[in-house]
Amino acid sequence: MNFFRRKANDSSESTMSLSETASISSRSTTETLGSSAIKKKDIQYIKCHTPFEYPINPPQAPKFDLTPDQQTKYDQILEHFKVYSKREDIPVNDQPNAETHPLVEEELAWLTKECFLRYLRATKWKLDAAIKRMEETIIWRRTFGVVNIPNHTDAEKLITADLVKDENETGKQIIVGYDNDNRPCLYLRNGYQNTAPSMKQVQHLVFMLERVIQYMPPGQDTLALLIDFKAAPEHLNLSSKFPSLSVSKQVLHILQNHYPERLGRGLFTNIPWIGYTFFKVVGPFIDPYTRSKTIYDQPFENFVPKEQLDKEFNGILEFEYIHDVYWPELNAIAEKKHNIYLENFRKFNREIGLSEYDLRSSIPITN
Repeated sequence: MNFFRRKANDSSESTMSLSETASISSRSTTETLGSSAIKKKDIQYIKCHTPFEYPINPPQAPKFDLTPDQQTKYDQILEHFKVYSKREDIPVNDQPNAETHPLVEEELAWLTKECFLRYLRATKWKLDAAIKRMEETIIWRRTFGVVNIPNHTDAEKLITADLVKDENETGKQIIVGYDNDNRPCLYLRNGYQNTAPSMKQVQHLVFMLERVIQYMPPGQDTLALLIDFKAAPEHLNLSSKFPSLSVSKQVLHILQNHYPERLGRGLFTNIPWIGYTFFKVVGPFIDPYTRSKTIYDQPFENFVPKEQLDKEFNGILEFEYIHDVYWPELNAIAEKKHNIYLENFRKFNREIGLSEYDLRSSIPITN
């Protein structure tokens, strides 16, 4: 599986870089290495400007250890969507009396074994609730512009790289590297905010979520969310304001209802005192299970290999965000991975309930 490893000396590829103990552990994130036997000046940093394609660790096949009752419910949800997937009357949006269209290939390929299990776990294995949420998500994805329904989706609302590229000119959101458990890392850099609160900001986040999902290697279906509140350099004249409550509530609703079980780990660092006030305000809107996955002010190096972590967090990467370099490469890699996913889906006769492990594999698949 050597193709899942990355050459440490390749400078053409890139990387970078929720308990309420802030200042001490936050400082350790950027200062520990300087007090160790290895001095920063002796480290040969790897310059990088683009995302990593693969994690350092080899992929691991998923384990589906279901109880007899869970297996029965899985079989039932699979049978339900086998029927649903053949319907012709699925609304193209959430408006009353909306036109209808059958599921497109993109939607069929979304209906994987892992997807069914994510929704079952998120609803505590309540079959009817899981089915209802999945059907609502299918309609939401059409309405919000995540999925293109031919002759029905408004081109101006379809979430594309071109639509949201201006939102990321400062690199306020970047996908760089994988954590120790092969989760792709999505960094949210609050200090690099370059736009006012708007729907475009929400579309941008959804776009990056879809991208980071495409970066998931075989055997991994969750992401690592790394949120850094450090202000950008003063000369950039960027905002460090927290998102508005209305935007935050909308984002949390989308994440919890339409991307359930996707957060594997959430790391927060460099949190200002006002940040804890913000968390207390939005906390009631975060479900307890999601909240349990968050870690505050612990060094990122505890969770991400140094080879795929920026030197700011004690990694050995010297990451620099150059929009005209990073943005096209981010999207080119994601499209390549997504094409492999769809090609494998077709090789398996476009059946629903396939494992994402097989669909993400870049090794040729035979029937």
